[in-house]
Amino acid sequence: MALKLIQRYPLLWRFGIQRHPPVGPVCSVTRPQRTGSVSCVACLNTGAGRCIRRQGCKKLQLDFGFRRLTTVVREPVFLASTSVGLHRDSFPRFRLTQLHRPTDAEEQAFQQRLESCSSSRKVFRLLRSVEILSDCMAAAALHRVADLEQDGQSLKDPTVLEKDTIRALCYQLEQDSGRLTDAGLVSALLACTRLFLDPWSTLMVRLVSESQERLDRGQMTVGQLCTLGQAMLAIEGPRCAILEQVMEDIKNQEPAQWSLSDLIAVYKLLQGGISEGGKYRDLLNAMHTHALTVTSHMDSAAVSVLLSALVTLKQTQAMPLVISLCKQAVRHVPHFTDEELTLVVGALIYFGHSDNYLVRELEKYVPTMAFTSKPETVTKVMQFFSRRNILSPAVFNAVAESFVYRADDYNTSQVARQIMAFGKLGYLPPNSVDVFRKVETILHTRFLHFQPRTLLNLLHSCILVERFPVNFASKVFSSYFLQQLQEQDKGMDRLVLAQLTQLYMTLKLECPFYEGPKLLPKYHVKSFLMPGRSLETPVDTHLYNSVKNGLIHLLGARSYFGSKVLTPYCYTLDVEIKLDEEGYVLPASYNDDVYKRIALCIDGSKRFTTNMRQLLGKEAIKQRHLRLLGYEVVQIPYYEFEELKDMTSMVEYLHQKIFPHTYRLSW
Repeated sequence: MALKLIQRYPLLWRFGIQRHPPVGPVCSVTRPQRTGSVSCVACLNTGAGRCIRRQGCKKLQLDFGFRRLTTVVREPVFLASTSVGLHRDSFPRFRLTQLHRPTDAEEQAFQQRLESCSSSRKVFRLLRSVEILSDCMAAAALHRVADLEQDGQSLKDPTVLEKDTIRALCYQLEQDSGRLTDAGLVSALLACTRLFLDPWSTLMVRLVSESQERLDRGQMTVGQLCTLGQAMLAIEGPRCAILEQVMEDIKNQEPAQWSLSDLIAVYKLLQGGISEGGKYRDLLNAMHTHALTVTSHMDSAAVSVLLSALVTLKQTQAMPLVISLCKQAVRHVPHFTDEELTLVVGALIYFGHSDNYLVRELEKYVPTMAFTSKPETVTKVMQFFSRRNILSPAVFNAVAESFVYRADDYNTSQVARQIMAFGKLGYLPPNSVDVFRKVETILHTRFLHFQPRTLLNLLHSCILVERFPVNFASKVFSSYFLQQLQEQDKGMDRLVLAQLTQLYMTLKLECPFYEGPKLLPKYHVKSFLMPGRSLETPVDTHLYNSVKNGLIHLLGARSYFGSKVLTPYCYTLDVEIKLDEEGYVLPASYNDDVYKRIALCIDGSKRFTTNMRQLLGKEAIKQRHLRLLGYEVVQIPYYEFEELKDMTSMVEYLHQKIFPHTYRLSW
């Protein structure tokens, strides 16, 4: 079969399989000759690297050899099939047999025991204790070892593959690859890629060759095709010829007929990067349509996997499916694992969607997990509430309490993102003193560990809630730090410059004792109001027009107030009214004899948190600074103004707001 594969795809041997540098010690392995004859069986030996003949070797089970890959793939699909007998001897040996195959109950019991194994040693002990294994059970054991030993691009303990049990198991899979069932074959191949076996080893070549033969027969199920596709994606990448054949077989089937597990498997395969450039768009659309009909049957794992796939595939047009998945996620909030919840809230952040019922469930659940869940999960939940402008005291208070006790275990990005959530929503928890004391301690001990922009985001978030990082400003405004902030060949973007400007302005206005370095003028911006991400929220047009009409009736003419006035202090005033020393309103064009300036903040709903009438942090600091700069700030919140029914009530409201101690003149 190896010869047939070489003849069919000659580039597989010369160029097709990507070579990666080994991760750890590598044994010398005799490669299969291109003539198709195999001179040795290279399996799992990391020791002396002796070549093993098929016949006549007394140390058959002790001299298998392999090389490791550096590609990580995702979880496989497991199905039951033929049997592998385990012989108890001085060393483990495996042989295929059609006799005494395990029952479904035995296979299920084995899988449960396998999942309970907390170490590779326990997996090996379990293998030795079982009389009969199906080939899928054997593959599942390899997958469990991969689950326990994978660490990024390598294994935590590469020597685990030197154990007699796993070496003998892989040797028998190689010897009897032609007798494996389709499910056992592709599952074993995927397991080998997850264990980083050398794709040039005889074991891998035979499994790939046999898989090609089975693929050509056109009898694989969707789940088996996806498992094979995942394995080939790890071995050769998204442009693999076998992978393209797999996708053609999948395309020829009708997604509406797939089971839920098959549907999820295809999404995971496409997520691996084979659908770039709009490939398989029609297939994806058909899958989205089918997914909508089965969403109500999805468990927590399926919901998280599918949402994650939609993000990776950038399916922004699939909002009906996202909304349906969000509704289903409500049921699973208490049952999500940390990884699943992280994927779910990350996807909702990406798609900009939230659900009131989901928020309520999170408000119940987060206080119970804030002290025990993984730091990234807690951080992602805070990001979700922050991005959706949802202020939940129950969630924020619980996370604030856990922050004080757990922040030493957070990385710098997680510390910054959690504090950024408090800053954005302008919320101080009851234990804010302890929280920001902890932040200061972290800055003192890990200042150099922060990425420059992460540090700037953290310090800027502090000033939004009136916590002033005076001790670190001198470092931020140093030429060395400013140079680090600049991206290669791009310089600083306007948001970074705006944050620096506002941070410096805050220290000058609210910390008069600050005597550290100044921010050079070349780093200043003229306006905090910018397209896209901005340090100010643009005024709501509809609300502004209503207020403008009321002001014209109140003041008598449009010329007596200015609109969208850019101040010398970078802030933009929604409306500015100028008064002379006697309190008379001056025309907006006058700049002389101005005794008092009134800044009207016409605050639409986007300037508040979505569920509470609290100003966002960036709006609160703006009004605070305007008062310190000498403006009389008058806030016109949307929830008050929208209750006014006619022009008379609007004019009366504005009069009471702007001139509470004067009588109104009739125009």
